[in-house]
Formats: sequence, structure tokens, C-alpha cells
Amino acid sequence: MVDKSGSKNEVETSEWEVASGQVAPLDRNKKEIGTISAIGLIFNRMVGTGIFATTSTIFVLSGSVGLSLILWFVGSLISLAGLYVYMEFGSAITKNGGEKNYVEYVYRKPKFLASAMYASYVFFLGWASGNSIVFGEYILTAAGVTVTRWNERGIGIACVTFAFLVHSINVKAGVYLQNVLGLFKLVIILIITVTGWVALGGGISGAPGKANFHDSFSGTPVTGYGVVTALYNIIWSFIGYSNANYALGEVKNPIKTLRIAGPSAVICLAVIYMLVNIAYFAVVPLDELAGSGQIVASNFFRIAFGRKSEKALSVFVALSALGNVMSVIFSQGRIVQQLGREGILPFSKFFATQKPFNTPMVGLFEHWVVCVITIVAPPPGDAYNFILNLISYPLNIVNMFVAAGLLWLHYRNKKGKESWNPPIKATIPVTMFFLLSSIYLVVAPYVPPSAGQSVYNSLPYYLHCVVGIGIFAFGALYWVVWAWVLPAIGGYRLDSKEELGDDGFWRHRIVKVKNGQDIEEAVEEEQSKEVIPSVGSSSQTEGFETKESTNSVAF
Repeated sequence: MVDKSGSKNEVETSEWEVASGQVAPLDRNKKEIGTISAIGLIFNRMVGTGIFATTSTIFVLSGSVGLSLILWFVGSLISLAGLYVYMEFGSAITKNGGEKNYVEYVYRKPKFLASAMYASYVFFLGWASGNSIVFGEYILTAAGVTVTRWNERGIGIACVTFAFLVHSINVKAGVYLQNVLGLFKLVIILIITVTGWVALGGGISGAPGKANFHDSFSGTPVTGYGVVTALYNIIWSFIGYSNANYALGEVKNPIKTLRIAGPSAVICLAVIYMLVNIAYFAVVPLDELAGSGQIVASNFFRIAFGRKSEKALSVFVALSALGNVMSVIFSQGRIVQQLGREGILPFSKFFATQKPFNTPMVGLFEHWVVCVITIVAPPPGDAYNFILNLISYPLNIVNMFVAAGLLWLHYRNKKGKESWNPPIKATIPVTMFFLLSSIYLVVAPYVPPSAGQSVYNSLPYYLHCVVGIGIFAFGALYWVVWAWVLPAIGGYRLDSKEELGDDGFWRHRIVKVKNGQDIEEAVEEEQSKEVIPSVGSSSQTEGFETKESTNSVAF
């Protein structure tokens, strides 16, 4: 893992790695995120609209109440396994960026290929768009307004715009608002859960109560397409278990925070999700639940409390969606900024800036633009499901490579070829389970659906798979041009140095090294052209501390 050339910084880094189990230097920025806020980041990212909007689709795809609940349990196990895989990586690499850092650490050759493909994945997916659409749908339902293609999407755009502006102007205010909105989510979930208990006891007129659980495995035939697509919907509800990893560079005591925040949020929510689904089945008749689409929670409230309460409680679900959108854009903006800091994106300095509010406003803006396009583009009726699957499918590809990479590191550590001993361990069986689950979720969507089981009205069932792979392919094409063609034409090569910016964050700085030049000369030449103020100094040429990158071992 460490080049043996013997420089002072390399020796110091190696000794530190062996002692601490961490393989990246700690950022020196101000730490503003504590354990409660980290739990809030995870909770708000996970509890978006999935639990309020996907139960109907999952029931239809699984074919029965019993299998639907089993798949929720399986999805919980996959998510918990994924959490520990990401916790192990996060405890070794306590930097902003999440899985970007992990795939770069493992897949080091061809140089910069993993970075370019991951950059394409982050840059072109509108993660916050799906929940923005559901926000619009629930707001219109609460207002008693007929939902149309454009009023739903218009309110969705307003939702993601609000989240963008808040996080762009003030980080603390944004995180505080996320935590407050998390309370709304908790309240609405508790209301649904307790109401389900009342219905099971026969206390709600018009609710099926226990009847939906009699012969709970009877229903439509089970298909491979139905199971895997149902799992995609379930995993959509758990996306966010690694949310704290994206901001680890801003977390106080990150190892301790990971140990507490991740398992606390995921285990509690796995139990809560199961109780909420039981509540839905206890209150909503199966034929009505099957046709509920994204507004199953509204139908639940109407049956349990009447139409007036349905409108009021639908506002709470909309606020839950807003909290999720804020949490998502918070994380994605920081990943885009990190890609800019490292020189992977075109116009990297533009994306890397903290100006004008000392926030990643440009990274947040980029994600806002992609979300607006994603909200507007899909045809009516298919927007939410297409966005859900388009995000979930590439994520499972990334998860597959992250899990495989962790197994590779353990193998190299066992063979004595590389030191890998992070403070938090996922264990080999857990990592293997997560890897196999991810492989299944990558391969199975190509199985054609049975008649009537496609989640799309007018789109091909495989479209999200093709688009997802196309996004990674675009990243590979960008890499060919950026890392091979342009350097060949321009007479230079790309190399990287690890440096500490005046914002306190370490990053890999990608530099152009001219033919016949070494990297030190290239960095000095590049810095001489810049105006970079150093911390506590008026100097314009010493704004960064640098040390040679040690990622020189090929996968």
C-alpha cells in the first residue's frame, strides 16, 4: 500500500496507518456534525417517501401479504449488511465522499478510471427528484386539488429548490431543519403504527383488521421479476444507511459516531417499517391497497380517520418527503464538490468552491439542475417508478464493487500484501452476503416480467438498467478522452498529489505533468499560476500542504 521510496511523509503515514487502522489523513476542518445530527442525516435520508409510497407496488409485485412482509425483512438484512460494509470503509477512510473514496482506494488501476465512472454516476443521477415528486402529490392531495402531470412536478421543483437554497446559504440551518422534519416523520410513523394496532383489535370500522393476514400467502403467482422489483422498492426505502459516510470529514469523533448512529438508525427503522406495513394491511382492504399507487398512506388516513384527517396527515407525509429531499441534496452536493476538489470534473475549481456562503453551493446547484431535468422528463405515470429504479440499479452496481473490494482488501491483508485493520469490522460472512445480494439485484432485473407485472405503463421494463449502465459507460468514455486522448495530444500525463487545502480538507489533486517533468515540478508550476491564500497569511503561493499520494498498488 505504501511506496517504499522512503520519503518522510510516506514513512509517517505508514506508521500511523498501522497504529490506527485508518488509511487516510484526518481533515483539519471545523467539525460541526455530532452523533444526534449524524443519526438525523441517516434517519432523514432513509425515511423519505418509500414507506409511504411503495407498499402498494411491493404488494402487487410480491403477490401476497406474507411474501411482501418477508421481502421487507430480507431488504432489512441486506441494508444492515450494507451498513456494516460502509462502516468498515468509513472507519478506515474518515473523509467526505462516501463510496467514492472506497472504490478509488481499491480499484487503483487503470488510473482514474474508477473516479471517472463514479463521477458520471453522481453527476447525472437526480437522487432527490423522486421524493420531490411525491412531495407534490401529497401536497395536492392535502389541498384537495386534482393531481396532474404538471402541477405535481411544479410543486416537486419548488420542493427541491427550497432544499437547495437552504443548504446553500447556511449549513447549520439546513441540518437543524432536517432534524426538525425528522420529528414529523417520527410522529407520522407512530400514528400509523398505533392505528394499525387498533385496527388489528377490531377498533376501526371499515378496516379489514386481521382478515388480510388469513391465508396470507395466497394471491398471484410469484415471479423472479416481481421479487427483484419489489426488493428494489424496499431498498429504495432503506437508501441512506450510509448517509453519514458522505460527510465524515465534518463529523466529530467519526469512529464513535459511526458505531452509534448507523446501527441505531437502521435497526430501529427496520422494526418500524415492518410495523407500518402491518398497519397498512390491517387498515386498507387489499383490493384498494393494490390500486393505491404512491398515495397508500392517504388512503390509510381516510379509512382510519376520515377525509378531513386524511388531508391534514398528508401534509405530514409531504414534510417527511421534504426532509428526505434536504438530506439527499445535502449529501450529493458534497460528493460533487469533492469530485471538483480532486480535479476529476471539467471546470473543477468551479465545482470545488465554497463561495459565496462557505457551503458547497455549486455542487448543490449541479444536483438541483439534474433533479429538475429528471422531474420533468419521464412520461406521465412512470416518473416515480422510473426515477426509483434508475437510482437503485446503479447503486447496486456500486454496492457490488464496494463489497467485492472489501473482500479483496481482506484477502491482501491475509496474504501480507497490504495492511487493512480498520477500527470497525463488517466480517467476511456479512460482506459476502451483501455482495451476493447486490449481484442478484444487478442481474435479476433483466428477467422479463409476466403479463401485467411491469412497473411501467409505457416504458420498456429494462430501460432503467440500460440507462444506468449507459451512465457508467459515459464515465468510461470520458476517462478515455480525459486521461488518454487529451494527454497524448497535449504532451502530458495525469498524476495526483494529496494536499491539504486552506479549507482544512485533504484531497487528491490531479495535475497535468508535462513530458520530461516530474510531479513536484508540475505542482509548483500549477500553484505559481494560482492565487491561493494560505490560512492566517497573506501569501499567495503557499495555500496548500502536499504529500505524495501512496495509492500505487494495482488491483
